[in-house]
Amino acid sequence: MKTTRRIFSALLLLAGLTVQLLAQAQGAAAAPSAAASASIASGQGTQYTEQGADTCLSCHDEDSSTVTFSVNPIFKTRHAHRGDPRSPFGAGGLQCEACHGPGARHAAKGSKKALTINNFKADSFLSAGQRNQACLTCHEGSARTGWHAGTHERNNVACTDCHRIHVEQDPVLAKVTQPETCYRCHAQQRASFQNTSAHPLRSGKMACSDCHSPHGSSAPAMLAKPTLNQTCFSCHADKRGPMLWEHAPVAEDCSLCHSPHGSVRPALLTKSPPMLCQQCHSVTGHPSVARTGASLPGGGGGGSIFLLAGSCTNCHSQVHGSNHPSGAKLMR
Repeated sequence: MKTTRRIFSALLLLAGLTVQLLAQAQGAAAAPSAAASASIASGQGTQYTEQGADTCLSCHDEDSSTVTFSVNPIFKTRHAHRGDPRSPFGAGGLQCEACHGPGARHAAKGSKKALTINNFKADSFLSAGQRNQACLTCHEGSARTGWHAGTHERNNVACTDCHRIHVEQDPVLAKVTQPETCYRCHAQQRASFQNTSAHPLRSGKMACSDCHSPHGSSAPAMLAKPTLNQTCFSCHADKRGPMLWEHAPVAEDCSLCHSPHGSVRPALLTKSPPMLCQQCHSVTGHPSVARTGASLPGGGGGGSIFLLAGSCTNCHSQVHGSNHPSGAKLMR
């Protein structure tokens, strides 16, 4: 009798454990679905297409008679690499809908829900933050860790305002074509780079991202380095120092003398010497004279020979600092 009771108790315990495990399994299976539903934007629908990318390609293919735009080039990019588990096409099986969200209503025959899909366009019913979330789900690390502290995020710039996802080569990732993407918003910088003295962006030897961090930075002007000088020194290492004889403006801020986006004067100078130098250096007791209308060559006061041609740099050629024992005046 006691043995029978023990066996019966053991069976009841086993049955209880089985029910508990089944409940936990069902809860775990339901949790992702609830999370996925919560992330879906209002009005976008909740049903995925049965054939995945094949459904999308029925319209978004270059050979389709109803093509709105072809997405075929994406299959030459990492986003559609089936062998990469980090790719939308290589993990989860959702393919296009891994980024664009459920599209069953959008793809339905005769459907007029053309904008219910997360189309990532500027006129999308989704906010920039909602569109960006699809990208940041995978691309939040590395250079994008500072995105939420950057100027672009605060001004509601969407990833797709700069990046083109469905092309083989994203123009913003190439030095030659990147500036044109930035110039769409930064018109003043476009004009500055057309000046006679400018960094070589027009020739494709530099890109905006060589100096700026477009995905966010805690530095002023979203610089790639903590300070302007450190950014400049990454290329102009010969100006870094320390020097035996330092020129104070050089150690303080390069932009005190130079205009980084371009200038009509040589060496990207903000002003022409000697006016540039005389902002800090008084002419009292110096062989040169202040440049005024009367002191220019041909003027009533004549022109000092020291101010012709290279002006102050005729003598003070080591303006960025000198290591020569007799270079206290930054001369040769």
